[in-house]
Amino acid sequence: MNITKNIKSIAKNVLQEEAAAILKLTDYINEDFENCVQAILNSTGRVVVTGIGKSANIASKIVATLNSTGTPALFMHAADAIHGDLGMIQANDFVICLSKSGNTPEIKVLVPLLKRKGTQLAALVSNVDSYLAQQADFVLNATIEREACPNNLAPTTSTTAHLALGDALAVCLLEARDFSKEDFGALHPGGSLGKRLYLKVEDIYSLNAAPQVKEDATLKEIIIEISSKRLGATAVLDNFGTLTGIITDGDLRRMLSNFDNLSGITAAAIMTPSPLTIDCDAYAVEALAIMQQKNITQLIVTKGGTFAGFVHLHDLLKEGLV
Repeated sequence: MNITKNIKSIAKNVLQEEAAAILKLTDYINEDFENCVQAILNSTGRVVVTGIGKSANIASKIVATLNSTGTPALFMHAADAIHGDLGMIQANDFVICLSKSGNTPEIKVLVPLLKRKGTQLAALVSNVDSYLAQQADFVLNATIEREACPNNLAPTTSTTAHLALGDALAVCLLEARDFSKEDFGALHPGGSLGKRLYLKVEDIYSLNAAPQVKEDATLKEIIIEISSKRLGATAVLDNFGTLTGIITDGDLRRMLSNFDNLSGITAAAIMTPSPLTIDCDAYAVEALAIMQQKNITQLIVTKGGTFAGFVHLHDLLKEGLV
């Protein structure tokens, strides 16, 4: 059958069905969910998330989210658990078992073994009347009406619901632990995401020159300073070393339109007074936000209120922040 004309409609229906299923989950956030969060917070062990089939894939992602948001977690495949991997679970660990039906053979074998260890167990299920739900200490209800698959077979809506409920659990734990963006950055040092969370202006600006002229500097001195330091601008300081302005390449071009006689021009006459600045202790992404908002390519850096140098957009590009 040729479905080309219906592709957009099919895709939209899938997204609408799954979105509606996720929204319906809000009706199932009850005391069991709240008590589960509290039990994990009180636990001295790790959170072990397990499942089989597509549930195992979702369990693995939930583990990654928990670990990255301050809750130590590990993944255990339910099939492997009953063939030796159960040894990874310690008595003080907390187990979350994912299953749509809650009645798969592997789960029925695994649950008694977990209870024998005395491990607390939460069931994240789409069938609250299942064996798993009945045996669990906490039930995280992810009931759905049907899969987005037209045959109501392929795990689609159910896995999406399980994933969303796992995210809700992780965020509740994150907020309960007062997990900050600094904490998040400490766990994500790699890549552009990590740099956004820990890289500071101080780590960048010191690698650049610090072009500066006095207020009475001549036009020749200004041009030489800007050209030699290769940042497209120079700071302007008074005789006490206080920052009073900035002169950019653009200021020089505008000067040519505003002055007929270039002799006797000083920095004070063409500078932009009270320039934008950023403290060296600020995060680099803050500098990027200012540059993007003001449509500029360089920003003066201060340290303790005193001129210290420049950070340039190219620096942020090199760090992968843009």
